[in-house]
Amino acid sequence: MLKAPAWSVAPIVLNDRAVDAIEYSGRRPPRRRGALLLLLLILALLFGAGTAASYYVEALWFGSLGYAEVFWTTLNIEAMLFAVFTGATFAALYGAFLALKPTTFGELGSGGVIFINGRPITVPVGPVLRAIAILVSLVIALVTGASMMSDWPTFALWWYARGAPVSAAPQAADPIFGRPIPFYLFTLPAWQLLAGWLTTLAMIVCAMALFFRLTSGAGQVMGGRSRLGRARTGARGLAVAWAFVLVMLAVEAYLGRFERLFDDHTIFAGITYTDAHVALLGALCVSIALLVGAGLAILSAFVLPRPRWLAASALPASALYIGFSLVTGYINGFIVKPNELVREAPYIAHNIAFTRQAYGLDHISQRAFPADPGVDAADPAANQDTLQNIRLWDWRALQDTLRQLQEIRTYYDFPDIDIDRYVLDGALRQVMLATREISVDKLPVSSRNWINEKLIYTHGYGLTMNPVNGFTPEGLPALILRDMPIQSTVPALTVRRPEVYFGEMTNTDVYVKTRQQEFNYPQGQTNNLTSYEGTGGIAIGGLPRRLLIALDRGDLGKLPFSDDVTAESRLLMRRNVRERVAAMAPFLVFDDDPYIVLGEDGRLSWIMDAFTISDRYPYSRPYQLEAHRINYVRNSVKVVIDAYNGTTTFYVFDTADPVLGVYRRLFPTLFTDAAAMPADLRKHVRYPEMLLALQADVFGLYHMTNPEVFYNREDLWTVVSVAPNNQSDKGAQPMEPNFVLMKLPGEMSTEFVEVLPFTPSNRNNLIGWMAGRSDGTHYGEVVVYDFPKTRLVDGPLQIEARIDQNAQLSGQLSLWNQQGSRVRRGSLLVIPIGRALLYAEAIYLQAERSPMPELRLVVLAMQDRLAYAPTFEEARAGLFGKAPSAPEGTRPPAAATTAPGTGAPPSADISALVAEAAKDLDDYQRLTAEGKLGEAGQKLEHLKRTLDALNARRK
Repeated sequence: MLKAPAWSVAPIVLNDRAVDAIEYSGRRPPRRRGALLLLLLILALLFGAGTAASYYVEALWFGSLGYAEVFWTTLNIEAMLFAVFTGATFAALYGAFLALKPTTFGELGSGGVIFINGRPITVPVGPVLRAIAILVSLVIALVTGASMMSDWPTFALWWYARGAPVSAAPQAADPIFGRPIPFYLFTLPAWQLLAGWLTTLAMIVCAMALFFRLTSGAGQVMGGRSRLGRARTGARGLAVAWAFVLVMLAVEAYLGRFERLFDDHTIFAGITYTDAHVALLGALCVSIALLVGAGLAILSAFVLPRPRWLAASALPASALYIGFSLVTGYINGFIVKPNELVREAPYIAHNIAFTRQAYGLDHISQRAFPADPGVDAADPAANQDTLQNIRLWDWRALQDTLRQLQEIRTYYDFPDIDIDRYVLDGALRQVMLATREISVDKLPVSSRNWINEKLIYTHGYGLTMNPVNGFTPEGLPALILRDMPIQSTVPALTVRRPEVYFGEMTNTDVYVKTRQQEFNYPQGQTNNLTSYEGTGGIAIGGLPRRLLIALDRGDLGKLPFSDDVTAESRLLMRRNVRERVAAMAPFLVFDDDPYIVLGEDGRLSWIMDAFTISDRYPYSRPYQLEAHRINYVRNSVKVVIDAYNGTTTFYVFDTADPVLGVYRRLFPTLFTDAAAMPADLRKHVRYPEMLLALQADVFGLYHMTNPEVFYNREDLWTVVSVAPNNQSDKGAQPMEPNFVLMKLPGEMSTEFVEVLPFTPSNRNNLIGWMAGRSDGTHYGEVVVYDFPKTRLVDGPLQIEARIDQNAQLSGQLSLWNQQGSRVRRGSLLVIPIGRALLYAEAIYLQAERSPMPELRLVVLAMQDRLAYAPTFEEARAGLFGKAPSAPEGTRPPAAATTAPGTGAPPSADISALVAEAAKDLDDYQRLTAEGKLGEAGQKLEHLKRTLDALNARRK
């Protein structure tokens, strides 16, 4: 039975009159308190169970990969940061409340008085205010702790960088403050976080003190002179809190001096002449003035705590700030701007040097490249490896074709095409690979159930491989690896473990080693089934572990009740390789394009490039890398993920990177030396596309090392723009890096090189090209080849214009576009060969009702020649002046080239010309019907010349 609330009557004094006040005891019956505690306990269990299960499964997952220490180290750092900052924030805020709360809030016994229906009722102001203070302090403390916990890499780098051995280059001091680079990479970010936290606390405490000062002042007016002493106590608290704010503002102003090193200006980045001569001194003076003001505020707290003293304490800093701002504006406008180059030259030089260091441009070597226009400069005989490995398959066209030829079933997909090099029949060849992955989203709706999605359709199967220029007579890819089970035309290439459990589109969890057989691949009227034989994943174990796994993975409705899943079954989670590596090393940035590698043991592995980044490298200009704005980057790590087991290994390829050096101290078991990478995988490491594109963007401006040239932008380069190719809604796009098997000028051996050409700013002609090297001891080297500035070298857009302006070729393309088909043009490639440049573009024909493009023409060009033919061999022969090997009577000599020497037919009279024109028309129609479109185009051109000759004879 519930007891009635306890009420009492107590005498109080209001305006010197005694009245009786009804007081509410505020006590709750014991049963209500017990029910409230039980409810809170249930809520804590409900919300905490999911978190506990998540941490438990995370620990199991890291342990299954052999990186349990990584998980526990990270968790300990996060827990410590959360506990320290939550506790410190709560202690500071609630402690400030207790220290600043005036005693007037407790003078009326249990609280203040309000009137209801004319009767005074005592309200427990003191207890309520304490409860509010505890709640608000706790909420702010929890939010602060969570925020600081999310910044654990910053604090971890600061802590573990102390005494860490770093390379000599990052130890070089910046030219303004004389501090080493590690100070900016590791120490300054942590100091700024701590300063921001303390400044926020100071602002909250000051606001609290102001609130209490105002309320105690009101009490002074109502209570008379007896409360004057308590009001002075509130004023002292406000003065101390204000002094705390001034101290933290002084710290922020001092640290803000370093922040100017990262400012990005119109011409350059970093500290300017005005900053060095005025702004830095002004910030230091303001910082000192704020400290002096804090001292005045403390003094006023113990001498005469009045508001005007607090206002006066901030006046010196405010006056200095305004004064220095005016001086800064004057110097910048009347001293620097009229003589900007002279004044800023030393600071531009700092920006150039440090930006080149931050992006690795200081290790790039520059060489001259003649870019001769003649055919002989290409030296075809000495560059057969390059000519035999020109990539004629555009990866987008190949992807569409493979989806028609090799998906086999609708639930398979080829999410990407990778380019690599393999030894085929004793020769190094450039090939394209595509992994056949399973997409459960493409399963028929009737098959979309838990058993199929989680137990049966668990993995993709195999891959395809084709030479970059291999075509069948029908214009389809000549596949080396194909079909299911995998068929190989090269005995040395064997896939012994074709199952793909971890890939680019494996976004769902699955359970393996269950009582259900897994679908492997379709086989006639039946399916080939298999069972997982690997060691990857988390063992399901007994009922408690199963329940926790089900709770974490959102599978409570099925997993605990499945008879197919046993204790020996295993959960494969985070099977998307991007998600996998990001969960293991969130402090690294990963290339978004993992590529598949077939090892000599027949296993499939993914390789991903990983980068360490920072936005705290002094004097370096910021650029965009994916979603990150950075001013420092290193490709320090290569990650290898086994496609069957999911085993993930982080190989260190840049031991001089100071950022990775600290992470290696933090996680010693996570990283492995590059020397430990298996040799068959090491042969497939390549220079990252994302890094080369970024370095090319930076190099376009920062290859100018002379401050005067840099200031005037006299030699600004940009990455080549190319036509969008079948993307009518887009304008010209920056060219993607292109992988080429070639001999670099002056080198003796063929190597796998990533090429990206440059044009002068706002021009279409080429000015140079950048090469990222991938093989052997030259891995990681970047070379830039400069063209002669006295010679105009055509760029891709100019070559595309020449293709479009070729009457015969443009007529043929227009004709194809009108016969129920669509022309697709591949990417135009710029290929350095010998002392010249070779341009190559493949042209495909695609039926309107079929998304399967087929190669129909190959266009090759040099500076003053252009040739095309149905095959690369014929186009090559036409370009280099040899007669193509086509059947007699189907083409005139060099009919597919714009080289000189293609005159009118030798027919002497009009009747012969008419007959020849009729024959050309018949041949054209016949060849078109037979699908011999290249030869048909030659006939069309011959018909045009015949008609021109006929018109000439009639005049």
